[in-house]
Amino acid sequence: MTFVRRYAPVAALVTMLLGVASCGEKNAAAQAPAPGMPPPEVSVVTVATERIVMTTELPGRIEATRVAQVRARVPGIVQKRVFQEGSEVKAGDILFRIDPAPFQATFSSTQAAVAKAEANLAQANLKAQRYKPLVETNAISKQEYDDALTAQKQATAELAAAKAAQETARLNLGYATVTAPISGRIGRAQVTEGALVGQGEATPLATIQQLDPVFVNLTQSSAELLQLRRALASGRLKSVGKDKAKVMLVTEDGRSYPHEGKLLFSDVAVDESTGAVTLRAEFPNPERMLLPGLYVRARLEQAVSENAIVVPQQAVQRDASGASVLLVGTDGKVALQPVKAESAHGDKWVISEGLKAGDKVIAEGFQKAKPGAVVKPVPWKAAAPATAAAPAQPEQKSK
Repeated sequence: MTFVRRYAPVAALVTMLLGVASCGEKNAAAQAPAPGMPPPEVSVVTVATERIVMTTELPGRIEATRVAQVRARVPGIVQKRVFQEGSEVKAGDILFRIDPAPFQATFSSTQAAVAKAEANLAQANLKAQRYKPLVETNAISKQEYDDALTAQKQATAELAAAKAAQETARLNLGYATVTAPISGRIGRAQVTEGALVGQGEATPLATIQQLDPVFVNLTQSSAELLQLRRALASGRLKSVGKDKAKVMLVTEDGRSYPHEGKLLFSDVAVDESTGAVTLRAEFPNPERMLLPGLYVRARLEQAVSENAIVVPQQAVQRDASGASVLLVGTDGKVALQPVKAESAHGDKWVISEGLKAGDKVIAEGFQKAKPGAVVKPVPWKAAAPATAAAPAQPEQKSK
C-alpha cells in the first residue's frame, strides 16, 4: 500500500503528458495531408502593381446655373399670361401683359410736354437773337438782354426735364409688357389674369432657371482632403492635374449619368459647423434630367497612383486586430500576413502596406488553408460579370 501511494502521482503525470503529445500529433495530422493524399488546392492571385485613378464619392445637390425671378416693375392689372408653365423660354420672350392704358396716357402727356418745351425754347432762342444787336446799339438795356438769356436757359432746362419724363413714361409703358430676362425653364405662374400687381412692391410673377448646364455643389471631409494632399506631397499619388479632373454622377435611382462633368473650384475655408470643404462641378444637361434640388452622388477623380497594389476584396479578412490576407510561400505553406487596406477600387482593395509584387494571395479555399498548412496554389479566375452589372463602386475609406 505504501508503494502504491508513493508512485500514484507520478503515474498521473505520465498519463497527462502522453495525452498532450497525442493532441499535438492529431493537430499536426489535421494540418498535414493524409499519407498518399495530395495537398488541397486553393485559388491564388499573384500580386502585381497597377496604375489606378483614385476617386472619391461625395454627396451633392443640383443647382441651376442662373435663376431669375420675374417681377412686376409697374403697378397694374394682369391682362394675359402668354407663356406655358414648365416650358423653355428665351431671353426677351413675352411672359405677361399688364394693362398698358394708364402708361400709354402718361406717355402721351409727356410727349405733349416735350413739344411745349421745345416751342418755348424756340421762342426764347429767337428773342435772345433779336436782343443781341439791340443791346450792342443801346436800343435796349442790358437788363432786358440778360433776362432774355436767362429765359433761354430756363427753356432749355425745361425741355430736358420734359424729355426725361417722357423717357420714364416710355420705360413704364414697356414694363407693362413683361419679358424673360434670361433663357431657361419657367415654372408655374404665381399670379393669374385680373390680379393687381406692383402696388408698393415688385410682385413675383414667375421664376426662370437655366438648366443647361447645371452646377453640382459637393462637400468633402476636410480630413479626407488633408490625407489626399499628404499622399500627393509624399509622391505616393500623382495629381490628375488642372482641367483633368473628371466628375461622374450617380442619380438617386443608382444609375450613372451619361454626361461627364468638370470641377470648377474648391472653397479655401472649412465650414466650422460641418468640418467640410465645398466643391462645385458643372455638368451639361441637354435632356433636362437634372433638376434643381435633386440629390446625387458624384465620383470625383482626385489623384493617380502609378504603382498601386490591389487584391480582390474577398481575399482580405478582417477581425479585431485589423485586416490580413493568407499568403502561399514557395514551399506551399500558408502564412497569415497583416495588411493595411485604406481604400477600395471597384471590387478590389488597395493595399498600402504588407504586400509586394509577386506575393501569392489566397482568394478562394480559405476553409482548406490554415496557417502552417501545405496547399497547392492554382490561378484564381474571377467570376464573369452579370449582364446588367451594377455601377462600379468608387474608392471608399475602410471602416
